[in-house]
Amino acid sequence: MTYAIIGGRQLRWSDSREVPAFSAEAIEAVVQRIREPVFVIQHPDGAVGAATGGEVGAEGGWPLLGMLPPLYPEWLGDRSFAEAHGVRFPYVSGAMANGIATVELVSAIGRAGCLGFFGAAGLAYSRVEEAVAELRRTLGDGIPWGSNLIHSPNEPALEEAVAGLYLDQGVRRVSAAAYMALSPAVVRYAASGLRQDPQGRILRRSSLFAKISRPEVARHFMAPAPAAILDALVRRGQLTAEEAALARHVPVAEDITVESDSGGHTDNRPLSALLPVIAAQRDALVREHGFVRPIRIGAAGGMGTPTAVAAGFAAGAAYVLTGSVNQGCVESGLDASGREMLAVADLADVIMAPAADMFELGVEVQVLRRGTMFGVRAAQLYALYRRYGGWDEVPASDRATVERQLLRASFDDAWASTRSFWEKREPGQVAKAEADPKHKMALVFRSYLGLSSRWAIDGTLDRRLDYQIWCGPAMGAFNRWAAGSFLETPANRGVAQVARNFLEGAAVVTRAHQLRSYGVPVPASAFNYRPRPLS
Repeated sequence: MTYAIIGGRQLRWSDSREVPAFSAEAIEAVVQRIREPVFVIQHPDGAVGAATGGEVGAEGGWPLLGMLPPLYPEWLGDRSFAEAHGVRFPYVSGAMANGIATVELVSAIGRAGCLGFFGAAGLAYSRVEEAVAELRRTLGDGIPWGSNLIHSPNEPALEEAVAGLYLDQGVRRVSAAAYMALSPAVVRYAASGLRQDPQGRILRRSSLFAKISRPEVARHFMAPAPAAILDALVRRGQLTAEEAALARHVPVAEDITVESDSGGHTDNRPLSALLPVIAAQRDALVREHGFVRPIRIGAAGGMGTPTAVAAGFAAGAAYVLTGSVNQGCVESGLDASGREMLAVADLADVIMAPAADMFELGVEVQVLRRGTMFGVRAAQLYALYRRYGGWDEVPASDRATVERQLLRASFDDAWASTRSFWEKREPGQVAKAEADPKHKMALVFRSYLGLSSRWAIDGTLDRRLDYQIWCGPAMGAFNRWAAGSFLETPANRGVAQVARNFLEGAAVVTRAHQLRSYGVPVPASAFNYRPRPLS
């Protein structure tokens, strides 16, 4: 056994008021006291224990083996994250699409000292514009917040317009999602406002968070923007020559959110496999390009318990990002009927289904399976799309099933409403569909996929079996963790309350691991932090 020694004298811990912890119950109680120093001591019979309070000296008391300083939830991630974004905690609530990450949710998480992103994906430009204006009024410059920029290969004009809106309205943080390669819109946002201070340091006006799940995509964001895109933006007057020149010396994004097995768009990769690969790639690119400022790696996907959050930080994450569990919170834009469905989901109650925004490419999203037929029905539509060149080629029996169960209208009537939607949003899609029966079929099928998430948001109960609710295994893990506590009831699930329990619990789990590493016989129950109301 190695003792703490200073000046050749063995140090000892003593306290006339505190009783050292050697029993499992007493050690678990010490683990909970994260905001106090904890001393690792030895009993005369050789047992290792822990204690708080007291004092350290050379006389009396118990032999001291080591000491751990206080541990605060604020300290779990990379300190530069809080400094860069002006937040208290290294915790982000994700940008759940179609406004499910509402203004109210972003405001609540922001006031709790965390960073929230508004779910702009899937919304019309006017809705995004209204949300940005409301967030600016509600939070001002004092509470950090952000919004989402979704890659839209089928609607590049909308992607460009939303990026322009963020720049015009001074949105300082944007979460870029579903990108497989860089687009001019995302590069424009990242490079706009770059400047040098008198010392020659490159400063950013805007911060881009890149949500990725593949190394080849992460590479694009962790390297300087391609010269071809920068030059084109300068020619179009969307970047200055100085901004483009500076962009050649910094990564596109300094916050990379590694998305593992999550709700929505996901590659279903385990975090323990994916995050170290991305972190190593980051280190190599920093060396290659000589970046001075850090590129932070965040952990997302599967963040449904304090233990999962602690594991993300232990793997080296600068911050963690939650999604599925926030969708079940009262501030979420999901209807109460959908939140009740999420509250009874278990680990395996999820399924992959075709994505509305990249339907033709075969891209999938992870959704809730329990209580809804959406996953099965959406897969049926994609199979028909792949197999046939147009609606008229689909067998009559399949056409009847789709019209009766899914569209609840004739294909012609469904096309009429779909056409009306696209005439307002992007008329070019209508012209393409009129000339290409397969594209017309895709747009009609995509209308079902898009409406299915809207039915879950609006609470259209006669369409409950068609609800599309993005959900990963984290939801089932959360429900098992919350069972028997005040968080079991959906009405008690506030986004700030969940965040604080996750962070507090992650700190407790981290402390338990520290003490166990020091040889303290920490009981397994100490790693199971239970939910409690936290202010």
